[in-house]
Amino acid sequence: MSEKLRVGILGATGMVGQRFVTLLYNHPWYEIKVLAASARSAGKTYEEAVGSKWKMDTPMPEGVKNIVVRNIQEVEEIADMVDFVFSAVNMPKDEIRAIEETYAKAEVPVVSNNSAHRWTPDVPMVIPEINPQHYAIIKSQRERLGTKRGFIAVKPNCSIQSYIPCLAAWKEFEPTKVVVSTYQAISGAGKTFKDWPEMVGNVIPYIGGEEEKSEQEPLKVLGHIENGQIVKAESPIISAQCIRVPVLNGHTATVSVSFAKKPTKEQLIDRLVNFSGKPQELCLPHAPKQFVQYCEEDNRPQVTQDVDFEGGMGVSIGRLREDTIFDFKFVGLSHNTLRGAAGGAVESAEMLTALGYIEAK
Repeated sequence: MSEKLRVGILGATGMVGQRFVTLLYNHPWYEIKVLAASARSAGKTYEEAVGSKWKMDTPMPEGVKNIVVRNIQEVEEIADMVDFVFSAVNMPKDEIRAIEETYAKAEVPVVSNNSAHRWTPDVPMVIPEINPQHYAIIKSQRERLGTKRGFIAVKPNCSIQSYIPCLAAWKEFEPTKVVVSTYQAISGAGKTFKDWPEMVGNVIPYIGGEEEKSEQEPLKVLGHIENGQIVKAESPIISAQCIRVPVLNGHTATVSVSFAKKPTKEQLIDRLVNFSGKPQELCLPHAPKQFVQYCEEDNRPQVTQDVDFEGGMGVSIGRLREDTIFDFKFVGLSHNTLRGAAGGAVESAEMLTALGYIEAK
């Protein structure tokens, strides 16, 4: 790419917005041109707006500290300054839906980390290794919006990333029933232990809306396009429980699966470690070389050893074994703010760029 595309980050001061900043700074294809947030941050430098609330392990990049934060409501002004935007805004869902659609109608492609548009029928919800063919629905969405460049694309919930790659890799064996429990890190709530001291040594057995997402979003990812909308898959049937645990980064899942066509353990492992997709074929900057690793040790995957596999963009699976009620069970692990949030959105933007949906004005 001869010239970098100009990118804006909506919701740049929050935890996911900060992760976008760290991932996009010095990106080979993209250059940060706009950092936008709420009116209370607008007019301040990024360093002033974030203040003591910088939550990344690495320091704030020097090159963004003095960028003056824009008000996300300044749509026309921001649209003139960027080729596309990432959305990580923290607002009520109806307001998120409205602001993202406003940007799209201003001919700005929107790659969103938010859940507000995940069930809009013509908005693709994509894990690039699994269902990039769903980006074809953008043509129908543009017709509805009346746009030539603008559209909205989303990534799915972070909690499904540790097991949906398995369901996709095992598609030939036709998974029919899945029971999953996710043990989710506090950064998924935009928190650190400093922000949330009551989580130390604690487990909270409820995360609002998370179980519904975990049961239904995989079906849209595994679905198909029909009559200008994405129709979700009819199977597998998924039952989920989602629990908050005292871990900073990394969502772990314990999963039991039944299949219509009975595989062997060896076949399942083979499909996992050889599972790759278009991001690997295209060598996208944030695509992991190895999408899924299988850990042979009985005590893996572990957050401390495996959460940063492939720079946090890979998925780790272990303890695959026969189940007494279902066919097989396993443990999965993924990094919730990299593969599951900002990193997954950046990889999605890279795929959209490679496919020609995002381009310079």
